Amino acid sequence: MTFGKSYSSLVLACLISLAGCGEQRSTFRLLEPAQPFDQEIAEQLVEVFENNSKHRIELVPLPERFETALDALEAGYADLSLTSNAQPFRKGITTVMPLYPTVLHILYRRDRPDDSPEELFRGATVAAGPAGSASRRLMTEILDTLDINEEAVTFVSDAGEPADVIVLYLPILPERVRTVMQESGAAGMYRFASFGEPADIGTGSGIDRAVLLNPRLSPFVVPVRTYDDIPEEPVVTLAVDKLLVSRRDADSTDVYDLIGEIRRLQPAFAAAYPMLFQHLSEEFDASRSTFVLHPGAQAYTQRDEPTIYERYSGIAEVLVTLVIGLISGGYAAVQIYNRRRKNRIDGFYRDVMAIRDSISERSSAAERAAAVERVRELQNEAFDLLMREKLAADESFRIFVTLSNDIVAQLT
Repeated sequence: MTFGKSYSSLVLACLISLAGCGEQRSTFRLLEPAQPFDQEIAEQLVEVFENNSKHRIELVPLPERFETALDALEAGYADLSLTSNAQPFRKGITTVMPLYPTVLHILYRRDRPDDSPEELFRGATVAAGPAGSASRRLMTEILDTLDINEEAVTFVSDAGEPADVIVLYLPILPERVRTVMQESGAAGMYRFASFGEPADIGTGSGIDRAVLLNPRLSPFVVPVRTYDDIPEEPVVTLAVDKLLVSRRDADSTDVYDLIGEIRRLQPAFAAAYPMLFQHLSEEFDASRSTFVLHPGAQAYTQRDEPTIYERYSGIAEVLVTLVIGLISGGYAAVQIYNRRRKNRIDGFYRDVMAIRDSISERSSAAERAAAVERVRELQNEAFDLLMREKLAADESFRIFVTLSNDIVAQLT
């Protein structure tokens, strides 16, 4: 039947739409970082995704009502943020992936004694960034590891104020680090402090103790003359990962896809910052992260790819609801349609019975012939409706044909 074919086609189209709805396009809201270099990296992420991906990253400013980016992230104002792995634990923040290492640079005046770290820091003026910054917190942890009371040093907040020790917390980007060193007055007057020799790593030395006491840290070696004429010797220092983090309730499939897309776009990131992104890893040790691993990130590291239903669960639920509604509505429409056809055949019953009852034994031959003609016309009309699918070729129609033929036989 025409109606049945149309209804089936509609349901089939919905099912095909469900099966082939294609990959989801997602927009991730990334909070604008406060630090200039992090801001530069965030803008690079936006540009690379805009030019090379079906997904988008949108930078959103940090509202004044939030003190930090992580506060805004926990409140659901954005989806992603860049943060140091040295931040305190928050239960509402989850790790998506580490992006690049941020290296601790400790520079001290050439005329300052450096026989030991304790001698270097004790009684020194230290420029380690504002209170609460990642570099200040990391410096405090280092002093604690060396059993040096924080009150034994004097922290200066003004970047232009002279200091015995300068703490820079930056990735290995020679041009960027040289600029920061010049702005802070460290060029020429200072030298790098090292936590030992490269051969000491893994031998139970002081650098191993620092990493053991703080698993978020990792040993890092700055090669000779990385920044023009300094350092004069290899420098053993510490590094902390810069993390891409998300809200705890961020969709797992979106996070899974985001990690895969960043991995796919690694050459584009490395083209702009080769020393940062050339070693972007597919796998990372979740135990070293300050925050718990997001379920989507865990699925990616374990290659537990989302199923079709998990990936398109929202679309699937809507379409399943639509299909159920169409089936229910279609069944009701079929019932109404059949009832209308039943009402039509009932009308033929009434008409043919009325013709039969209008003829009596006293009726003339002409009246009987006219009655037979009207019955024949009703039969023709019924067959015409049958061919136009406005009557069903069912038991009711056969009863009408039999009844009308019997009446014709009676009247003849």
